Amino acid sequence: MVNLTIDGKKIEVKEGTTVLNAARQSGIEIPTLCDHPELTPYGGCRLCLVEVEGARTLQPSCTLPASNNMIVKTDSEKIRDARKFVLTMIFSERNHFCPYCQVSGGDCELQNSAYDEGMTHWPIQPNWKPYPVDASHPYIVLEHNRCILCRRCVRACGELVGNFTLGFEERGADSTLVADLGVPLGESSCVGCGTCVQVCPTGALIDRWSAYLGKETEVDVTHSICHGCSIGCNINIITRDNRLVRIEGDWEGSVNSGVICDVGRFHPMVEDRDRILTPMMRKDGSLKAATWDDTINGIADLIGKSKDKTIAVVSTHLSLEAMDAFHQVCKHLGVSTIASTEEGLYTKDALNLLNSTGTPFETSFESIKDADCFLVVGEDLTKDHQVASFFIKRGLPVGTTLIQISASETGFDHFANISLMVPDNQIADFISALESVVTSGSEKEINEAAKKFNVDTQLLSETINSIQSAGKFAVVYGSRYPFAQEASPFNAAVSLAKQAKGLFISTKGNINSLAGAIMGLDKAVDLQSADVVILALGDEKLSQQFMKKFENVPHLVVLASYSSQLSAAAEFVLPVANWLEQGGHFINFSGKLLEARAALKAEENVLTTLDAIAKLAEKVNVAIQPDWKKVTDTKSFIAIAN
Repeated sequence: MVNLTIDGKKIEVKEGTTVLNAARQSGIEIPTLCDHPELTPYGGCRLCLVEVEGARTLQPSCTLPASNNMIVKTDSEKIRDARKFVLTMIFSERNHFCPYCQVSGGDCELQNSAYDEGMTHWPIQPNWKPYPVDASHPYIVLEHNRCILCRRCVRACGELVGNFTLGFEERGADSTLVADLGVPLGESSCVGCGTCVQVCPTGALIDRWSAYLGKETEVDVTHSICHGCSIGCNINIITRDNRLVRIEGDWEGSVNSGVICDVGRFHPMVEDRDRILTPMMRKDGSLKAATWDDTINGIADLIGKSKDKTIAVVSTHLSLEAMDAFHQVCKHLGVSTIASTEEGLYTKDALNLLNSTGTPFETSFESIKDADCFLVVGEDLTKDHQVASFFIKRGLPVGTTLIQISASETGFDHFANISLMVPDNQIADFISALESVVTSGSEKEINEAAKKFNVDTQLLSETINSIQSAGKFAVVYGSRYPFAQEASPFNAAVSLAKQAKGLFISTKGNINSLAGAIMGLDKAVDLQSADVVILALGDEKLSQQFMKKFENVPHLVVLASYSSQLSAAAEFVLPVANWLEQGGHFINFSGKLLEARAALKAEENVLTTLDAIAKLAEKVNVAIQPDWKKVTDTKSFIAIAN
């Protein structure tokens, strides 16, 4: 530990702590523009200068390590003059006429820093030249005239996302933020995660929607989770007057540590599907608006006539509470089959293996993040579970090895140390061969395996060496695999991880896929003999292949937030809240129990999915029990999540 004094206050901090962070920990505020708690200290803006007893000049506190018996002053005339000079120079370099900036009025760190120093103007005549605005990106606007060259965006793109799209060209005041080798941002390798927008201290990087919708002091912030995939990233939903302003990653989030992808940040902003705002019943061949009571009565009568020929399907986008209530009601009504919209596609192999061995084989995402060798198989993580790919990519510059096995190109192609192209129908056998070679280390076996599966011998040899020499090896098994073979690639991947003394995790599918499997909903949806189908949807967009299953269903009941060809074909439709309008609990892909909170209030005639199910339960005399917590306590769950 290190003991120092800041502004007369004695402080004890861990060795290696910077003076800036030491001050923060003791409640002393030092202004800064280039520093960000999630990024490596940079020391670029020089706004955080402090006086250190014995030092000849002012020191940047963000890069200065605290040392024993150090005496620091953060507020003196010399420091205040230096800060005003730094701010004056920044204001004079670019067009920072605040009244015309989208983040003016409390959301701009540059403007706030100036006001904190009592500045109302800057004495140096501006000497800036106009820069073009890059609006080529579908989500992000790059306004060079507002840039203060702090490089937060560049560092975040590399250190947090691992994409390294952003950089600077030229020098000094002529420095300009560029994407890749100077192409428009919308044509670059940007993955659209928006991390750069969230860390930008000014209006240089903004999203296309939230400007002028509310300052930070005029909005409501709801801590919740993203429903976009099975990771369940912690997010802050920012709203005003029951309107979505923007979504940001929660820096305190235990799952994702603040980073989110375009699905969580921007896709909700561009949602353009039509909402269902009233219950509907089919009369004279067309859907007509109806009351909740009439629609619920009609659904109850319909199910009562066809109990043994009724099939229920529930979305794994819904909360544990809603899924469990739906399961209880349908089971009480004697519904013949209760399945999920995923049909167990992404979890069945995991549960089958667990039930056959009775031994835990998966680990948590948190324990895998710091692995120094990753083997990714079964999907393109950069598309389906982007945040997981961020944690892998960010480690590559510091020595992490990435090996991918796939049948086609993926977003990892430009990042992976080793890419092995193997046809889908051979991946199970290839992984088994890989396990055998890892165990034996035989050069002869390596040559035979390379020839058999038509992969480069040198790459295969490097793969074996990387796995064998790894301090912490991890297999990440995807959820979007089109495998159609008896030998399970899943089992082979688990066996390889075990043999190599590594860790294993599968990404599964939707946010509550694991819960659906534990509840016994991992069944194939066969509707050929069904007379009535009850479909409880979340916000997902179902594939045409899945919706085709419902084409010949005589009587379809749909609970949904958005219109689709299924709601258009239904006999009864119940309007339910979307994910922003209802809360609940979820179990993510590594078994972590997460809670979502409602950030918006639904229209008057729209209920939460749980309330809609409760209405049906009341009509058919089913007392819904709050049993959802039992799902998180089952033996299967503990084994998978361990």
